[in-house]
Amino acid sequence: MQYLTDGGTGDDVMAMKESERLQIGVLGAGQISQAAHFDATRKSRNADLVAICDAADDLLESMAAVHKPQFTYGDFDEMLANPKIDAVILGVADQYHVPLARRAIAAGKHVLVEKPLGLDVDECEALRQDVKQSGLVFQVGNNRRFDPGVAFARRFVKEEMGQVMAMKAWYYDSFYRYTMTDNLQPLWLISEKARKPGGNPKANKQRYFMLTHGSHLVDMARYIGGEIVQVQARFTSNFGSYCWFVAADFADGTLGHLDLIIPIQGDFEEGFRVFGEKGSVDARGYLPWYHRSSVVECFSAADRQFHRVLGEDSYTYKLQIEGFADTILHGAPQQGANIDDGVAAVRTMVAIARSTESGLPVRLAEVTGGV
Repeated sequence: MQYLTDGGTGDDVMAMKESERLQIGVLGAGQISQAAHFDATRKSRNADLVAICDAADDLLESMAAVHKPQFTYGDFDEMLANPKIDAVILGVADQYHVPLARRAIAAGKHVLVEKPLGLDVDECEALRQDVKQSGLVFQVGNNRRFDPGVAFARRFVKEEMGQVMAMKAWYYDSFYRYTMTDNLQPLWLISEKARKPGGNPKANKQRYFMLTHGSHLVDMARYIGGEIVQVQARFTSNFGSYCWFVAADFADGTLGHLDLIIPIQGDFEEGFRVFGEKGSVDARGYLPWYHRSSVVECFSAADRQFHRVLGEDSYTYKLQIEGFADTILHGAPQQGANIDDGVAAVRTMVAIARSTESGLPVRLAEVTGGV
């Protein structure tokens, strides 16, 4: 495999680049792209940032000056028409994910879309049909799957643990997380011309927090524990904090418990514990903007020792793009969340919402509509 020492896009970034690279266009020049997608694509060993598209011309101009793509667009369809672009990253508001992804698939582009996949089960199912018929690679931006500690834990669970009995996963945001992220992320460039969905998506905090943070928790539980078939949820809200406790039944008989509290008085916490026939796992992750691997301890009954991984490269936004590109360019197995994972995550969140309304168990196969 050959490597080059520049980014291949006319910029001055020095990086080890493979000779065959995925040509990516990013739609959306807002916060998530500024904090993650632009930089991560430029640093990826097998991808180039060749195009940026945004309806706000002032923001587009500023981002182009920093990241130096070959092409800039104010219209998404014009970017999709460029045959030099292999794939697109959709870093836009949740309400736009499904309709824009369907346009990209129709144009023959591979897609990496931010999580959650969509807002309701029905629109996600329609997108799934498009993806299946296209044969294109579709990935949802659940970047925690590319945390080296998480990947290490999953291999241990699948290959060494034997039968799994129980799993507990949690996600606790912090009242103080923005003090941390303000120091870790770049200063935002914003524009009054930015295209925004109608209404205020954050007005209903219960719905917004489930979609924004619950999508991480649900995907992690499924990634480690497998398919979830039924949930029963309890919910409460006090002093500006929202809490879900969810009993989850997995397809293989594993009993699960998912905790989501947004926010807490304390540090950000994300993690899981798994107990099985031949071992156990304890995993605790950092706020992802630190780009540090989760601390994972896997205890093996075979040698009665704990095992852990260093995870020296834990830039998960970069690693997810590299995995996406490897699948497209070389046919590597897809490591990221695929369209089926994305639909299942939305279906699980809708089931949790229905259960909090009724107080009863809800089978995922029976849910429709949105959170």
